[in-house]
Amino acid sequence: HPYFSFKDIVGFITMVMFLVLLTLTNPYLLGDPDNFIPANPLVTPVHIQPEWYFLFAYAILRSIPNKLGGVIALVMSIAILM
Repeated sequence: HPYFSFKDIVGFITMVMFLVLLTLTNPYLLGDPDNFIPANPLVTPVHIQPEWYFLFAYAILRSIPNKLGGVIALVMSIAILM
């Protein structure tokens, strides 16, 4: 038991140190490149897309041209999961 606990603690500390080193040396490594474009309030970006966890709702709302129909379809898709 002590050997396994020591091994796990050493592995955990090594992983945390690696992640801290990676974060401190290159903090924008996994950042979205669109976040570095200066904001222009007069121009709307063409490639607007929601985050991945809203893509299902976005696809449902975009697939139905009527706003009320899209909202009803979205509510029904969530109700099916309940």
